[in-house]
Amino acid sequence: MTFSMELTEEQRELQNWAHAFAEEVIRPAAHEWDEREETPWPIIQEAAKIGLYGYEIMATLRQDATGQSYPILCEELFWGDAGIGMSIMGTGLAAAGIASAGTTEQIFEWVPRCYGTEAEPAVGGFCSSEPEAGSDVGNMRTRARYDEATDEWVISGQKAWVTNGGVASVLVVQAVVDPELGSRGQAAFVVEAGTPGIVAGNRLKKHGLRASATADIFFDDVRVPGSALLGGKDTLDEKLARAREGERTGGQAAMATFERTRPTVGAMAVGIARAAHEYALEYAKERVVFDRPIIENQAISFLLADMAVEIDASRLLVRRAAWLGATRQPMARAEGSMSKLKAGRTAVWATERAIQILGGVGYTREYPVERMHRDAKIYDIFEGTEQIQQLVIARAISGLRLP
Repeated sequence: MTFSMELTEEQRELQNWAHAFAEEVIRPAAHEWDEREETPWPIIQEAAKIGLYGYEIMATLRQDATGQSYPILCEELFWGDAGIGMSIMGTGLAAAGIASAGTTEQIFEWVPRCYGTEAEPAVGGFCSSEPEAGSDVGNMRTRARYDEATDEWVISGQKAWVTNGGVASVLVVQAVVDPELGSRGQAAFVVEAGTPGIVAGNRLKKHGLRASATADIFFDDVRVPGSALLGGKDTLDEKLARAREGERTGGQAAMATFERTRPTVGAMAVGIARAAHEYALEYAKERVVFDRPIIENQAISFLLADMAVEIDASRLLVRRAAWLGATRQPMARAEGSMSKLKAGRTAVWATERAIQILGGVGYTREYPVERMHRDAKIYDIFEGTEQIQQLVIARAISGLRLP
């Protein structure tokens, strides 16, 4: 299959559908939900009602052999608003965690539960980061102990920065099952958020993505059935045995998975950058200073031209990486990390420049570009910081295990 930016009829329909929802439903509500700092359940419900949110559409998009449908959806929704967009798309993190590690039975049982139903939509949360273990996953402290007498796992620890924390119905939890093995002694569990012993901390007051809930989750000797272990105990025991023998345990496969999911995050950043650019472009055409529109000044028009170039370049990297992932081709140069790194940088830069073009009014909450800038900054941080992306790329292009 040859890589192409030309959209199929189905992809074009998806793009138009998502864009219309973003324009007619998300954008008019963006300022309100940013100010309220609450989960926009009415918008999630509307998305579920029309089929734009739920297990069925997400499963369908993931089946696109070109890998383009999911980035297309993300770009359009985040063009509408990143905070609301994350409230809609954040469940995908938990769903991806189940799909990547779970058995077929676990996938079909739990992924639909992450999304709920059309009448009662739900959201899921992915619990990986900790106060002392973000980029350093080997420093994870959350423990899962197996109780053979009851065939239960007992989970204890604290998870940080959980998207949908406090509002999720289903949680995917990464925990250490063998501390001596470090990151190779970790496993993932799927847990109902209402299980006794699980407590969500206060919703964090964030710089951006304020419509999307983020909170710490505490696990106090939480007992879950043996079936909650994603992949099953036999698979885990085999993995641990290989690790104890010094063999590889799938760590390289995990990194390959990260490379394939990072373009989705990059597509979100592209949507934010594009929204800021379009707004600044229209403003520059209409804003008159010294008897002419400010776009007639090269300082403004050239800046807008540079923004267009950077956004298109970011989208190309995202789409290429998504295609490589969908077609199961090796990302020998860390193309997934390249796409996320470039798109995140572009979103932060383009939204800041949009504020500059608008001048003083761009710095106020009466105009959306300041919100876009606040939302953009996280794309230099989460899902692998800017510096972690640089490290992954440097290792890939050099062939060296750089520190």
